[in-house]
Amino acid sequence: MAVIDDLIAKISDEALKQRISEEVRKLSKQKKFGLVFEEHVPEYTPLYNTPIRVGQTVSLKNENNKIYIVIKVAENEVTCILKNAIDSEPVTFLKDNVVAIAEFGEPIYPYLEKIDEIENAPDSDLWHTLIEGDNYHALQLLEYGYASKVDCIYIDPPYNTRNNDWKYNNDYVDPNDAYTHSKWLSFMEKRLKLAKKLLNPNESVLIVTIDEKEYIHLGALLEELFPEAKIQMISSVINPKGSARDGFSRSDEYIFFVMFGDSLPNRLPLRSEWSSSSKLASSAENTSSKKKEPRWASLLRSGTAAARKEVPTLYYPIYVDPECKMIVKIGETLPPDVDRGEEIKGLVQVLPIRRNGDQGRWMMKSTELASRIKQGRVRVGNETSYGYSISYLAKGEYENVVKGIHEVAGKRDDGSLIVYVRDSKLSSPPTQWKIASHSASEYGTTLLSKFLGEKRFTFPKSLYAVQDTLRFFISDKSEAIVLDFFAGSGTTLHAVNLLNAEDDGRRKCIMVTNNEVSAEEARHLVASGYQPGDNKWEALGIARHVTWPRTVSSITGKDTKGNEIEGNYGTYSEEFEQVKTSLKYAEGDKNYRGTLYKKVKKPENPKLSEMKISDGFQTNANYFKLGFLDKTSVALGRQLKELLSVLWMKAGSIGKCPELNNDTIPDYLIFPDNHMAILIKESYFQQFKVELANHETISTVYIVTDSENGFSKMNLQLSPGLKTYQLYRDYLDNFRINVRRV
Repeated sequence: MAVIDDLIAKISDEALKQRISEEVRKLSKQKKFGLVFEEHVPEYTPLYNTPIRVGQTVSLKNENNKIYIVIKVAENEVTCILKNAIDSEPVTFLKDNVVAIAEFGEPIYPYLEKIDEIENAPDSDLWHTLIEGDNYHALQLLEYGYASKVDCIYIDPPYNTRNNDWKYNNDYVDPNDAYTHSKWLSFMEKRLKLAKKLLNPNESVLIVTIDEKEYIHLGALLEELFPEAKIQMISSVINPKGSARDGFSRSDEYIFFVMFGDSLPNRLPLRSEWSSSSKLASSAENTSSKKKEPRWASLLRSGTAAARKEVPTLYYPIYVDPECKMIVKIGETLPPDVDRGEEIKGLVQVLPIRRNGDQGRWMMKSTELASRIKQGRVRVGNETSYGYSISYLAKGEYENVVKGIHEVAGKRDDGSLIVYVRDSKLSSPPTQWKIASHSASEYGTTLLSKFLGEKRFTFPKSLYAVQDTLRFFISDKSEAIVLDFFAGSGTTLHAVNLLNAEDDGRRKCIMVTNNEVSAEEARHLVASGYQPGDNKWEALGIARHVTWPRTVSSITGKDTKGNEIEGNYGTYSEEFEQVKTSLKYAEGDKNYRGTLYKKVKKPENPKLSEMKISDGFQTNANYFKLGFLDKTSVALGRQLKELLSVLWMKAGSIGKCPELNNDTIPDYLIFPDNHMAILIKESYFQQFKVELANHETISTVYIVTDSENGFSKMNLQLSPGLKTYQLYRDYLDNFRINVRRV
């Protein structure tokens, strides 16, 4: 309506203006059914590194509601006219005050510029990703690499509460809108349409948090966009103390679960607080007189392929201290002609010798064994003729520990877990959550300050609330891909790392956020003479000031000042525990025998409670900034250096992202650690093909050629198991088509 009102105002005939205004008012009052909202002036993304030229669309750096077209460029000034405005008069601005923009709906050719990385697990090829940029264009880029591959999208979008803290502004109401939810709905619709293309249609989930300001409209929008999905909304208490809003004490918000294909929440062992009908003392009712342990498997391989010669690398010595029956050292793999390792005084050398005296092999590599010892999954047993028996808790049983299906009663003297099979039932999640660990104050704001050292972000989610929300859908998907395109403070990646640490998972997280500053900081920066794009301004943006620092700190276990962070992960709850002794007491003429209980604090997740925050996580993460390329340069093949990170992403984001550090491009590139290869010059195809045969890890191949026929011929000569793409046609076509499909 705002645009129509502007056009009516330009009508010079007053009678005609009055009549049209009246008819428009009648139309606006007509009752409509369903979710109705206006399309708004297209959004745009500032391109700070793009030179200003004639014909370029631009905006003022500190103004976000007007778009201009450049008609003249001088040394320090640009002359512009308003786009789509009738009889617009030219205006002149200082060149430093304007920025080139990419409008919604325009073909864009994105790339990822490496800003930083944190590598805390050099031996792992698992890398998470943070992308700084407008999430609409970032979603277009992600479709190029992850279409139909994402298992879970978790987003906490702006709530449209009219607060201007962090952007996306949280204020998506146009002052001229008659319907105050319209702009917010238009904003969300565009992004949810793109998100749908990323989700696996056979089994995936979209999770959206929201409060009472927009939950009705969001629910209707989700029903409209995803009619094929199962949709469930739950209420979640995030602030038990409550906060004042419109005369009420607001304590909860809402979470929508949009489930595609076969997706349903996992049934998990849930504590009593998940169900209001459960009794606190019920844990005593499930206590059996004789607890059963899960099976601990022998570290010595049995059955087929159990001989040393089958896998020679798994023949190595393990040194046990006979006094405490603990493994204190793991030796290196012994050469084929060596039967025993070095003798160490005071230690017993244990080798994989079978009962008949033959040389066998262990079940796992020495590095994996060391990792499992640290987790408490390995124990030393009885003495044998070849040293000691050694057993370990297998993956499935350990997953039951992580999920809480098995009970952890403590640790033995050797550091191994004391585990019992819990007599408990698996439960589906209820639709009302009042969980102490979901408090956003204690486990969001307070916890975040441990990593950042100061308040840099308002209203972060509870780490454990996000972890629990994800757990219901990806606890059984150890290699799930999780996307959050409203990343905020970075809680989602933190939660994914916690899930991985619990069960040795390899879940991958991709986060997207812009780099806007808060409204208050923007005022201070402008008053000090700074503008968006300046280094000082960018340094205080959410991506660089909050999301990435939190990511680095959580992975390293050190705060932003380099100090180790104290404390452990996990939360504790009070439960009643049965006291072994019974008591007698008299009441009137009758005697009673009862059982005494006492209230104790117990870790809600024993595995988490043993994890020191200072230990960090054995994982890696990249930080990229979204940029845009010139189409002509891409078509001519001049942008391989910039596009390399995009190609790495499309190939699965495996291993450390490769970089080209000079301007000389070789004839072809082989990246075994990244499982990808690129042929730059067609004339070197035969050499390229021979080289590929030497690297079995390669699964994705890019061929740079203008000839579709030539690409087909080369493709036929490659292994049929390879995924091949023609550059740069595949890249250019993808983003041209993207525009038409919106």
